[in-house]
Amino acid sequence: MKKKGKPVKKSQVEVNHLILPHETTPRGYVLGGIVMQMVDMAGAIAAHRHSRRMVVTASMDRIDFLHPIKVGHLMILKASVNYVSRTSMEIGVKVFSENILTGRQQHTASAYLTFVALDDNGMPTPAPKLISKTREERRRSRKAQMRRRARLREIKAKRR
Repeated sequence: MKKKGKPVKKSQVEVNHLILPHETTPRGYVLGGIVMQMVDMAGAIAAHRHSRRMVVTASMDRIDFLHPIKVGHLMILKASVNYVSRTSMEIGVKVFSENILTGRQQHTASAYLTFVALDDNGMPTPAPKLISKTREERRRSRKAQMRRRARLREIKAKRR
């Protein structure tokens, strides 16, 4: 019997963005807010592709800026669905910088975002199950489930 759902590969996203002077600090490094905006956009595209629905960002886990991205370099964002519950999806986004003259790439940031699929009335609606085919995809799914449980515990604790 064929498994219902969508494989991870069907919704993976790669976004390339050239960093221009108006997106940088006076020292020539991209603004953190620009990176966060692009992370949200790449994540949303992956969530749209997976659910084929409108989506809303429900949360973004912490983002650590590991290395700066310079003006004139490419910012490369790779987004992938890690886990799907009923209506929500965890998307992992990795950010890289690339020196366009040398081709050298460097991992600059990572984040996990949760998106919720919406129906035509703007209400949460079920998203397709995720089919994890590779060992790495299954590992990422297990880790995402652990993060989801932690997020739900944190939300529950805040409501008390």
